[in-house]
Amino acid sequence: MEKVSNSAKGIGGIIVSVMTFIFGQYWFLFAFYLGLNIADWITGWTKARKKNEGSSRIGIKGIAKKTGYWVIIALAFGCSIVFIEIGNILGINLQFMIWVGWFTLATLIVNELVSILENLTVLGYKVPYILIKGLKVSGDIIDTAVKKLFSEKEKDGGNNE
Repeated sequence: MEKVSNSAKGIGGIIVSVMTFIFGQYWFLFAFYLGLNIADWITGWTKARKKNEGSSRIGIKGIAKKTGYWVIIALAFGCSIVFIEIGNILGINLQFMIWVGWFTLATLIVNELVSILENLTVLGYKVPYILIKGLKVSGDIIDTAVKKLFSEKEKDGGNNE
């Protein structure tokens, strides 16, 4: 039994190490988002079955859509890193661009959570109002912060040195 426990710990350590290497110190946020993707797909599939609207074609489209969101996240973080480096080369402060990736991830997390709750509601679960409202407020705050960040950057020409 101890050997199995040690093996599980070793495998867990390898997974965390790989995730940290790929996603950095905040790997758990990406893992959380992946978990939400899976939960949303499962609750969406269950909802479709309940409503007799399910098909393998629709399921595959759902998986493709989730994959597309991961591409969006990769592009958001990738562009951020590229533009920060270009800014360094040109002597322009583009450090704010890293927020593009984080705001993208935050927005997609809120969207997944809302979708899961909508699916659960259709399935007959009583989702607490505070959770639904809290997610809406979180989404609104994220949107407001993005608008504020970029309106400030437009005013000062992107320089805040």
